[in-house]
Order: sequence, then structure tokens, then C-alpha cells
Amino acid sequence: MGVSRRGFVGGGAALALSSLSAPQLHAQTSGPVRIGLLTVKTGPLASGGLDMERALTMYLKERDFTLAGRKIELIVADTGGVPATARTKTQELVEKNNVHMLVGPLAAFEALAVASYIIDQQIPTFGVAAAEDMTQRQASPWFLRASSSSGQCAHPMADYCAKELKYKRMAMIADDIAYGHEQCAAFQRVFEDNGGKIIQKLFPPLTAPDYGTYVAQVKSDADAIFFPFAGSNGFRFIRQFNEYGLQQKVVPIGGMTSLDESVLRNMGDEALGIVTSCWYSAEDDNKENDHFAPAFRKEFKYDPGYYAAACYVYGAIIEAAMKATNGNVEDKRGFADAARNVTVDSIRGPVKFDPYGNCIGNIYIRKVTRKDGRLVNSVIKTYPDVSQFWTYDPKAFLANPVYSRDWPPAKNLEN
Repeated sequence: MGVSRRGFVGGGAALALSSLSAPQLHAQTSGPVRIGLLTVKTGPLASGGLDMERALTMYLKERDFTLAGRKIELIVADTGGVPATARTKTQELVEKNNVHMLVGPLAAFEALAVASYIIDQQIPTFGVAAAEDMTQRQASPWFLRASSSSGQCAHPMADYCAKELKYKRMAMIADDIAYGHEQCAAFQRVFEDNGGKIIQKLFPPLTAPDYGTYVAQVKSDADAIFFPFAGSNGFRFIRQFNEYGLQQKVVPIGGMTSLDESVLRNMGDEALGIVTSCWYSAEDDNKENDHFAPAFRKEFKYDPGYYAAACYVYGAIIEAAMKATNGNVEDKRGFADAARNVTVDSIRGPVKFDPYGNCIGNIYIRKVTRKDGRLVNSVIKTYPDVSQFWTYDPKAFLANPVYSRDWPPAKNLEN
């Protein structure tokens, strides 16, 4: 769980510096801009964590580790997917490595563990974790999220299941962590608001060695089962779900990382036809992604997914904010404000932020298909400009408790 460093060469353009005031001049020549990456390189979440590092490094490498005229030093910390370690590594990056900003952490429970420290230290933080309240009831001026909240992709997935797939009765199974709880709660709310019923909820531990006992409990008379797992757990669940013969009886419907490209490459025909929702697909056709996805695939031999895309998008946002502030990241408040006000065309489509620091953007309904011999998440429907509040009034939304195992209440569960 050590800290590693990526390339840096100092310097700046003399002509550009000559027109700056003394404080700006000092900022431009005070050394590298240090970006701390909080990721997971060990444990069940490592597949996504490794992609975070690979994609952010790719973005910086393509620009010779130089953004807005300043050289960049990337310092990587492995949290191991453990909240206490995430807190320790965050403190190390800030107090020992003197980073100017943070990217990460990966998991919702990690983000909640470091939330107060980020505020206390006033560190601009570009979060990958989907923890709802980080951009809702506990929104911080120092935290920005260009991926999505947990429920942001689950809302349209539930809408699609109810309105287009015409499902009436569904079960849910997810990791017993905030990320799993929040996705299931968001899905349940929209699905039941559209006349459906959630008849079963199962929450295995994040590190469950085997899903056999849970698969055996799945109600075979459900129309479908929503499985918003994290890391490689979605892959493991579908393998056993198929082995038990349930895939022919109950349709599996995935969350935004259930069949992420980082694990899809290890799957076979059991994944074909499974529908998921996410704010990114390597198959999305736009100018930026037409460069990124093939380049990532060429270097790493598989398609980029949620975690890789998040960090590549953050590269673009950080660069835009640095350009807006003439590279003066030492003015932390000015830099953080600039980041919140940027609008960029990114690999995920257009990116803009709501007043709480969360992205408003496209959400894609995707189906696993085979292309050129590999499994891909093909886009079959786009929900444009999706807010973290879906179609609900933000004030009314925030007056309710945060999504959890217990809210909204499960009124249709069957024994």
C-alpha cells in the first residue's frame, strides 16, 4: 500500500510568464502541480482501481505531463478499499506529499471516511466514489463529481425496466455497502413510482467468497433481478447465477459497474444480452471517445470502463480549470470554483455541474453484445441531461433521508 510517483519535468514558457503579475508569476514557477490519486490496487475492487491509474496516467502522458503550461507530478496511493486506510493515505498525500488536489477515492465508504478531512484541509477533490450525500445533504465546495451519484444511473434503469421492458415484479441483490444500498434504493423508488413492485432484497458482504447461498434464495417468479455489484463481484455473481440455471428464469439487470469493461473481458456467453446502465460506454460515438477508447484498448488490450473513464474525464476538467486560472492551483478556492464552472465535451459526452458539484450528463442503457470477437456494452438508449435528482424536485428530494437499506421503505417484499 505504498505511494508511487509518475513523471515530472519542471519549467514554463518565459514569454507567457512575462505578462503575469508577481503572485501569478510565483505560482507559475513554484514547481510541479502535484495530483494525488486515491485508488484501490489490492482486494475485490482492484480491477477498477488499476484502471483509474492507467487512464489518468494516459491523459497526462498524452500531454507530456503538462497542463496549462505547468508540469504535473502524479502521486498514487493504494487504499486497499479500506475506509481507515483511505483516511490515512489521504492525510499522507496532503500532509507529506503536499498535493494541490485529489482524484478519488474509488468507493463510497472511502469517500464518506475522508469527507470531513477534505473540508478541514480545503483540498479540491475530484471524486470517483458515488456516495450520494457527498453532493447532496453534505455537499462540500471542495468536492466535485463528474461520474455520478449512486442513484443517478439506477433511476433511468428503473424507468427503462418499468416502461420499456414492462417488468412488474423484481428482486434486487447488491454488496452490503453504501454503494449497493443507494443504487437499490434509487432503483426501487423509480420502479415502484411507475407501478412495479420490489419483492425481494438481498445484500451479501462485499467480500463474500461464494454467492451460492444467495442465488438459492432468489425468487424464481420475479420478472428480473437488479444486481448493482461493485468491482469483480458482478462477474462472479452472474457466473453462479447462470450455473444454478436461474438466468433462464429471471432476467439479470445490471447497475453501472456490474459488468464494467474491466471485468467484462473475463466473461463468456453468460454475459450476452444483459442490460446495464451507466454514464459511460466504450462504444459511445463521440469525438473524444473515438480517440480514447481505441487508444486505451491498444495499450491495455481491453476496453475502458467506468473507472478508467472517470479519471480520463477528470484530466480534462483539471486541465480546463487550470487554463481558466492561468495554472494558479495554489489559489485553492479560485481553482475549485473554476472547476465547478467548467463545461467540457468529454469522452462521456457534455459535462456540466449542478449547484451541489455533481455532473449533469447523459446516462446510457447498454446491452452486452459481441464485436470483433470481444464483449462490449453497446448503447441501446440514451437518457440526456440526467440530474442526480432524476425528475424529482431537488428540495423535496433532499428533505428525505439519504438512500439506504431502509429508505425508501420496502412495502412489497414477499416472504
